[in-house]
Amino acid sequence: MKILHTSDWHIGRTFHQHSTAEALASVLDALVDLVREHAVDVVVVAGDVFDSSTPSAAAVEELDRILLALQRTGARVIVTSGNHDSPARLGAKAAFARESGIHVITSPEDHATPVTIDDQHGPVHFYGIAYLEPALIRHRWPDQRLSHQRDAIGFALENIRADLGVRGGRSVVLAHTFVAGADGESCDSERGITSGGVDRVPVPVFDGVTYAALGHIHGRSVLADHVRYSGAPLHLSFSEQDKPRGAWLVTLDADGLGSVDWLDLPVPRRLVTLTGTLDELLSDPDLEVHAEHWVRAILTDVSRPDDPMRRLQHRFPHCAVLDFRPSRVDDAQTPTDPERLRSRTDQEVMADFLAFVRNGEGPDEAEAELLDELVGQVAGREVAR
Repeated sequence: MKILHTSDWHIGRTFHQHSTAEALASVLDALVDLVREHAVDVVVVAGDVFDSSTPSAAAVEELDRILLALQRTGARVIVTSGNHDSPARLGAKAAFARESGIHVITSPEDHATPVTIDDQHGPVHFYGIAYLEPALIRHRWPDQRLSHQRDAIGFALENIRADLGVRGGRSVVLAHTFVAGADGESCDSERGITSGGVDRVPVPVFDGVTYAALGHIHGRSVLADHVRYSGAPLHLSFSEQDKPRGAWLVTLDADGLGSVDWLDLPVPRRLVTLTGTLDELLSDPDLEVHAEHWVRAILTDVSRPDDPMRRLQHRFPHCAVLDFRPSRVDDAQTPTDPERLRSRTDQEVMADFLAFVRNGEGPDEAEAELLDELVGQVAGREVAR
């Protein structure tokens, strides 16, 4: 059996106020092509299908489009909800979808009731764990201690192993959670999965299952041969810019996990971080290759230049983020002792102020002349009174 593991589609997401709809649609179309090309039997989507618990009509229509496209390849599809999803909205049409081979699992109680699909070697049981927020589910199992994610996921896996012990056969678990050891746990685009900070689930929690298809971490990560994150199919923040985009092709044989191979997905627009002074970023000919990329510019000018974003976007139309990290930081503070101020000329006081607010850079020659002229004008008015 061939299984494609993907997650974190985040349909409806924006990227620094820019819509990702067109880019994501092209990537998901490529994912459908991979399913067809590799004759995938089952596609598993491990949560965060939508970016919002109140997805727009366009986002819902896009999900319908992709699920139907996947179903038309002949593959079965199994989807679970993540911490961004509304279980009610994502699962609204689950009963109808099930009839066409698309299984949408959003109820916490369904975690130990598998979707069973047979191949030539027998049954494969797919256990979908809808996102388990302890504060929202502990009333369902009042006899269990469900204080943390690790408690909730551990409880679910105990039930799954018990059910699997009766059924027998191979198994795939879908879970949307933080697992200890994942690369890129601090990606900027990931919403904290608990209100009290990161709550990591130990890898051994997933012992006893053939494969664990994880979601929530936006970068590809291998925690064990059978425990993996696929990451998001689209770059969602500059902290992810160097992480590959794709999905895992998981092959199960008669004995269990046969092989796991990485399949790349296209990157519609690359992300790049450029560092230097404004003049360097605007004039360096080697940077022309980034003209059509998403750009985060880190300016190292000692003082902030005038209108930098507009000037950068003239060369890099998709410059989305601007950070200032001066190459030199002046720690000197302008003294405010009254006696000292009385001993300074007006021009010297204003020069000190400019140096204070511009990281040590006082007035240049033209600015000094302007200050002299202004002070002279004020003095002239005072004499005329």
